[in-house]
Amino acid sequence: MTKQTRGFEENGQNKTVELLITDFTDMGQGVGRIPEGAEDALLGLTVFVEGAYPGDTVRARITKVKKSFANAETVEILEASEDRLSEAEICPYAGTCGGCVYAGYSYEGQLRLKEKQVCDKLTRLGGLEEPKVNPIIGMTEPAFYRNKAEFAVGPGGEVGFFSPKSHKVIDCKTCLLQMPSAMAVAEALRQYISLAKPSAYDRATGKGLLRGMVVKTAPGTGEVMVIIVATGEELPQPQLLVDLLDDAIYNAAPEGEAEYSLESVIININRGKGSEVLGEKCITLAGKPAIRECAKVGNVSLEFEISPLAFYQVNTVQMEKLYGKALEYAALNGDEKVFDLYCGIGTIGLFAARQMSEMSSGSEGKGFIYGIESVKGAILDANRNAVINGIVNARYFCGRAEDEIGKLLAGYTDRFGESVPAAKPDVVILDPPRAGCDERLLEAVSESAPSRIVYVSCDPATLARDVKYLTACGYEFIEATPVDMFPHTGHVETVVLMSRVEGK
Repeated sequence: MTKQTRGFEENGQNKTVELLITDFTDMGQGVGRIPEGAEDALLGLTVFVEGAYPGDTVRARITKVKKSFANAETVEILEASEDRLSEAEICPYAGTCGGCVYAGYSYEGQLRLKEKQVCDKLTRLGGLEEPKVNPIIGMTEPAFYRNKAEFAVGPGGEVGFFSPKSHKVIDCKTCLLQMPSAMAVAEALRQYISLAKPSAYDRATGKGLLRGMVVKTAPGTGEVMVIIVATGEELPQPQLLVDLLDDAIYNAAPEGEAEYSLESVIININRGKGSEVLGEKCITLAGKPAIRECAKVGNVSLEFEISPLAFYQVNTVQMEKLYGKALEYAALNGDEKVFDLYCGIGTIGLFAARQMSEMSSGSEGKGFIYGIESVKGAILDANRNAVINGIVNARYFCGRAEDEIGKLLAGYTDRFGESVPAAKPDVVILDPPRAGCDERLLEAVSESAPSRIVYVSCDPATLARDVKYLTACGYEFIEATPVDMFPHTGHVETVVLMSRVEGK
């Protein structure tokens, strides 16, 4: 026996153990703990098990052992969880494309786990004792909800999604998450690749033309944008591509549902070797440079333009519920100055601005929205969306939130020579990316002393970290409401209300 083999056995690796799965990670692994009676090398370790769900009792093979945890794979399900679904109920690509880590688990079970995840993170990482976490807001029909689809292109003409932890493209003909418009467009792209034969991008060498495709659908209007991601500006037989896309979109809507219309075909140039889906340069191949969407929160209906690079929540149904809760927490009376940070195309802020203007109609209302976003295209969209909706009490600024907030607090003259007066926020809305807020921003927000902070988060761990920082800066955690924006995936959105403690 070699020294390497002895070590392999002595630390417990390659052993099989029986585990009760009690939790689930957002990466799709069941979580169990080595029970009493196991050998010393494994006793007490937390084990992350591929192919296992909470409530399962499994026999698992240990594949890796670290100091405080081990990885394993399911060998046999000894007793299945009551929330496990039958094979007939599961997406045929589950476990291969990597999109739906909850695909084999009941939706009711998913909601319980996500609510628990938020509570656990706020407790363990946020340092809160028994935080008030309201029941999660789920979907009535949790399928075919994504208004944005990101497809990769494989060397054999595959159009689909990357297999977990690889660049292998799974050729998905159906999807539990995507709208019918997106899957119809994916089939059209397969036909185009077969006929026009553009070279596929090789992620190992950096050579090849066609990288992938992004499809944006506006369910409120039926307008569809198709973004072809390529390393160059010239595609073979571009008119063929447009015709195939147009036919696919025209026939995409299921019988009895509202029709779709192809309004925009964009070529996005991405020559980078990183994992970014889109590059910065966009060329309009056909139609318009943006599509139009309508959304409603409470009694307020607004229209939005969505450009290729702009962020827009991917689940329109749940977005309206999410923003409704955010505005409830903001508790606006019509006179507040509101900082909308990481504002995207201005969705939350514009709903707040309209709400405040209606509250102060006929009076000298002073309510105003100041939005900050680092993506230039999104800021152009935000200001244009304000004009489209006749909103005059909102203004949007381009830059990193942690850099621009100080300018707003102090007042300055912009590059056009226009004076921007100093503004002190009464309410701050934070809607950062998954990485959470920059600490400099949290410091500046707390020093500006708004009475309320509304934090919209897409990652419970970074949310908990930022809540902990803000509680140390004079803010009290009031409550949180999880919203299931991403059914069947490991992600959950959360809205948190924090209030300033007087005297701090």
